[in-house]
Amino acid sequence: MKEILREIGMIARALDSISNIEFQEYDLTKGQYLYLVRICENPGIIQGKLAELIKVDRTTTAHAIKKLERNGLIEKREDEHNKKIKKLFATEKGENIYPYIKRENDHSNSVALEGFSESEIETVFHLLQRVRKNVEKDWEHVKKGNKRDY
Repeated sequence: MKEILREIGMIARALDSISNIEFQEYDLTKGQYLYLVRICENPGIIQGKLAELIKVDRTTTAHAIKKLERNGLIEKREDEHNKKIKKLFATEKGENIYPYIKRENDHSNSVALEGFSESEIETVFHLLQRVRKNVEKDWEHVKKGNKRDY
């Protein structure tokens, strides 16, 4: 069997390394840009949903949120109907950084897909969505404390 997941992992790690280096000037390290982007794109998102979107555990998300708050890039606001719920919003400083992150993402997409036809890009996109959906089933299963059958 082809080592498809190994290839996907190498691509993800390379792009993450590039982003971590390029976003140091904005005090965004260790993947924090992912959280800021999702918060900018989903104003008012709650921490649990953010963790699900990024596919990380809640503890990792909590650490990233604290750092982003400390750096003045996001803020928590109480839900108007339920004071226990804290919604996440980008601050003006965070919103101002978002276009640079988006530009880097667009550039990385362009580089990664260089030489691909529109048809090939559509095919890759749909196939990767199917891979993600397959993996999400196991992720949900294991996240609930279950073990996978090998």
